[in-house]
Amino acid sequence: MSTLHAAALHSVGLHPAALHSVGLDSAGLTVDLALAGLTVGSAAALSGIGLVVCHRATGVLNLAQGAQAMLVAYLLRDLVVERQWPVWPAVACCLLLVAPALGVLLDVLVYRPLQRRGAGAAETMVAGLGVFVLLIGVVVLVWGAAPVGGAPSPFGGGPLVLPGGHTLRPDTVAQLAAILVLALTVGATTRFTPFGLRLRAVVDDRRLAELAGVDADRVSAAGWAFGSFTAGLVGIALAPYLLLDPYGLPLLVMETMAVAVAARLRSIPVAVVTGLGLGVLQAELTRFRPAGQLLPLVQAVQANLFVVALLVAALLAGPGLTGGRGGVDVPPARARGGRGGRAARAVCLVLLLLPLGFRGNDLRGALLVPALALVLLSIVVVTGYGGQISLGQAGYAGLGALGTALLMSGRVPGLPALPAAPALLFAVLVTAPLGLLTGWPAIRRRGLALALVTFAVGTTLSRFVFQQPYATTGLVLDRPAFLAGDRAFYLAELLLLGLGAAVVRALHGGRTGRALSALRDHEPGAAAAGVNVPGLKLFAFVAGAALAALGGGLMGMAGRAFDPAAFDPVRGLLWFAAVVVAGADSALAAVLAAALITGLDAGTVAGVSAVAVGALAAAIGRLPGGLAGLATAGAARAGAPPPTPPPPPSSAGPTGRLTPAGRRVRALIAARRASGGQAGP
Repeated sequence: MSTLHAAALHSVGLHPAALHSVGLDSAGLTVDLALAGLTVGSAAALSGIGLVVCHRATGVLNLAQGAQAMLVAYLLRDLVVERQWPVWPAVACCLLLVAPALGVLLDVLVYRPLQRRGAGAAETMVAGLGVFVLLIGVVVLVWGAAPVGGAPSPFGGGPLVLPGGHTLRPDTVAQLAAILVLALTVGATTRFTPFGLRLRAVVDDRRLAELAGVDADRVSAAGWAFGSFTAGLVGIALAPYLLLDPYGLPLLVMETMAVAVAARLRSIPVAVVTGLGLGVLQAELTRFRPAGQLLPLVQAVQANLFVVALLVAALLAGPGLTGGRGGVDVPPARARGGRGGRAARAVCLVLLLLPLGFRGNDLRGALLVPALALVLLSIVVVTGYGGQISLGQAGYAGLGALGTALLMSGRVPGLPALPAAPALLFAVLVTAPLGLLTGWPAIRRRGLALALVTFAVGTTLSRFVFQQPYATTGLVLDRPAFLAGDRAFYLAELLLLGLGAAVVRALHGGRTGRALSALRDHEPGAAAAGVNVPGLKLFAFVAGAALAALGGGLMGMAGRAFDPAAFDPVRGLLWFAAVVVAGADSALAAVLAAALITGLDAGTVAGVSAVAVGALAAAIGRLPGGLAGLATAGAARAGAPPPTPPPPPSSAGPTGRLTPAGRRVRALIAARRASGGQAGP
């Protein structure tokens, strides 16, 4: 059971472990559980209102809402607990000043350049993920990565006693009141005010609204300010029930995105009803405690109902779900080669060979670079080459590591305990077909719809497999005997990375690679040209799953243990943002991104890598093509000779340095002059 849900049960006087002893037909228990569920459901409904309003005002699904909620919750705790502010002035400062200012700042610095450039959905999503990662890094740098408790609640006093002896926390009453006020205010504003008319005009057609004199930037800024305000409200509402965790709280709020997706990012009433309904249903499910092997699975469903709801809502929403205003699925490819390509290859080679001179902990930390590079190479294949946004590759990496550990531990029925190398190979072969979990929904989805499905799949794997004791206890994960030393294992990793990069390079340069490029650049055009689009998408996801599983297995062997936190969905978002920033359409980007993340984590304090990657991803509006595109453009400018104006026609002799086509054009001009035609070139 999740910490949040257990705390909600305690808030109405129920102990989770004692629920099975209460009669299942008890009407009183049903009411108490429903009241407990309203605590979680009201927070989810607030989250849904903010997401819907922000999307209706800006056309963007605020993927960073969870990180904004976390930042406000941490700030409120710091002001009240550490700096001894009174609660209500601190709440007013956080909700009325900091949160709206953060929203306006994000609009001006991050999203407005993207809108003015007409960026596609993918670049907008990458910017949102960059903000998400950046804010997490800032919180880790300022307040540390360790969970902290004691977040204050604005509403003190005991619970309210209802008829029948049932109780309800004042926090829940305040949240329900806030839902009612916000829903009515938004509805009245959008329907009966001039601002609502301008808002609808901007949402329908931003350029046409601007031509009609509407200040679209002001409308967007108001939408972002309101969205950030509601995100802060969600953070303050959830914080008293939780240990504040810079990774857990943002992911928890991101899971409530199921509410907005179920409302198709349009209907506030649907979002409110869905949020409250899921909260109540999650509480009521705690009554069911089957005996035997089903108990852990049922408890996992109870604790992660919003994850299941997000997956179902994203699948049911289908390809019609939008976020952003069109465009291709990935940032445009940049030409490689020349000085920029040679310099990038040289840098990658140096980064990979440099650890061979390390010893001790430095060499041990460097073992993650080739393994992580293989995982990131899977993102290059799926996203950079195939144009399909996948936010769940960390899940497949975790399956590779967990599968290797299960096979080595003899935990797979019908198979004996396998040595390390065969176990890794078998885990990769088994994980590869599981790429269909995201490949099959990708057949009919693109952009935001596909991103949400893949994120939900990765989160489901993390919550239902990696974090469950029945799957991860008693595991053995070690290296082959002949690769027990760190240096020998690193050389083996380099060999596997080289093989993986060679296969990917050959794939990209062959017929399949050309088909993938066509699919990425224009899917309808590729289908019209005879490309088997469904089969090609499935192939990209299966190949990506295999590469991610190989890298994940090596990551587990490097640490000699299976660590569920290493494959957390939030970490997967960081990996995706890093690859796009480095240049998603280049295999070298996987190596550069892996070295950047690992090096910053090892050589600096925690949070620096997230801040660096997040800041670069948030600035994608000013760095189209990522760092690789910037380096290529810089190399092209440095290597190009200064332009010189062509000599006038009269000064050029008949044997000037012209191509045969140029000489024919010159002769035609001379003939026209002789016949009295125009003399201009």
